[in-house]
Amino acid sequence: MSFLLDHPEIRTIRVAAADLNGQARGKRMPARFADKVLQEGTRFPLSVLNLDIWGEDIDDSPLVFASGDPDGVLLPTERGFVPMPWLEAPTALLPLWMFHEDGRPFDGDPRHALARIVRAFTERGLTPVVATELEFYMIDDSGKTLRVPPSPRSGKRRQGAEILSLRALDAWDVFITDLYEACEAMEIPAETMISEAGLGQFEINLTHQPDALKAADDAWLFKLMVKGLARRHGFAASFMAKPYEDYSGNGMHTHFSILDRDGDNIFDDGGPKGTDALRHAVAGCLKAIPGSTLLFAPHGNSYDRLVPDAHAPTGICWAYENRTAAIRVPAGAPAARRIEHRVAGGDVNPYLMLAGILGAALAGLEDAQEPPAPITGSAYGQDLPQMPSDWGTAIDRFASDPMTARLLPEGLIRNLVATKRQEMRYLAELTPQEQVDLYLDTV
Repeated sequence: MSFLLDHPEIRTIRVAAADLNGQARGKRMPARFADKVLQEGTRFPLSVLNLDIWGEDIDDSPLVFASGDPDGVLLPTERGFVPMPWLEAPTALLPLWMFHEDGRPFDGDPRHALARIVRAFTERGLTPVVATELEFYMIDDSGKTLRVPPSPRSGKRRQGAEILSLRALDAWDVFITDLYEACEAMEIPAETMISEAGLGQFEINLTHQPDALKAADDAWLFKLMVKGLARRHGFAASFMAKPYEDYSGNGMHTHFSILDRDGDNIFDDGGPKGTDALRHAVAGCLKAIPGSTLLFAPHGNSYDRLVPDAHAPTGICWAYENRTAAIRVPAGAPAARRIEHRVAGGDVNPYLMLAGILGAALAGLEDAQEPPAPITGSAYGQDLPQMPSDWGTAIDRFASDPMTARLLPEGLIRNLVATKRQEMRYLAELTPQEQVDLYLDTV
């Protein structure tokens, strides 16, 4: 409540939780009801966290008519209120997560799925340290075709990819300055921003932190903020996996290391190769990829990104300092030795993505298996096991793979499979342009 006392100008609030697609589902209310929500929470139907990408109920879901569409109890997360700088009126958002009436976490809540994994690390005296890199496009979607917006400084549209171009960053200085100020206000640890390979594409790094739940919260809130702030500036910002056929897709790469009880990095062997624990974690991540691809590529458009020679992985492999591999071990100081998981697109639900990555790494540590040898050279031309290359195959593998059941609760698996199969049926009825219109703003 102290946030609202410090900001008396805030007259309305939003309360919201992330559904399985990472969509914010919630309510608007006057700020005078904030204390009641903080003390008692609020209520949504359990089924609200299991809607399809259009916001529709899932056909034959056990959460809807079969059970009478019962309510869950939504309680505030540790985050508390955060401002919503992309809105005209001063407004605050209270992130929530869902519980049953008797206080049990609702298994269909993606934030609880990640919390289960974090607790499993804690029980073993381990702490994952996590950072995310988020790519997104700035897009003018006011016409029949998507275009890069005109620069506010020059009025010109940037016609070429300008990798790490300061000129491209300077062209969008007003928006980027507002973005950093919004991150500071929302306590999102935004670090470096660069111009990427696509037309109007940028990437921002969020700082490493020893709190995986906060890292997921930060990524979720960042996506909400950037999309809203861009609209306030007169264009769209999209994390859609592949908005342009001829340019790179949007990724969300995850870097992580693991600390022991003494705060030491268990991947650090004092040299460039890393410890046995690093290789075991890599082995777990590789083993989980076939069944977990749906977490990293959750939408129909996601698979347009996962193609050879497009700066996204296709083969299930790992390597040192090699961006064509699905799992990369970056160079650098041994104390900072870490794993980079490069499979996920920008269109993911950050909670499910991190649950899949960290859960797989923990399984690898428990199994203590060795991964195959690291590759050298481009992964695209090598004979490697491949990730599922289409949505339907990924859904089927997710539904049946034993590693999926090891990482996630049964109810969440069932709900997500039903959601994706319904979306696949309905998406087949849309034209390519309608599919772009669907994904551009939602994901």
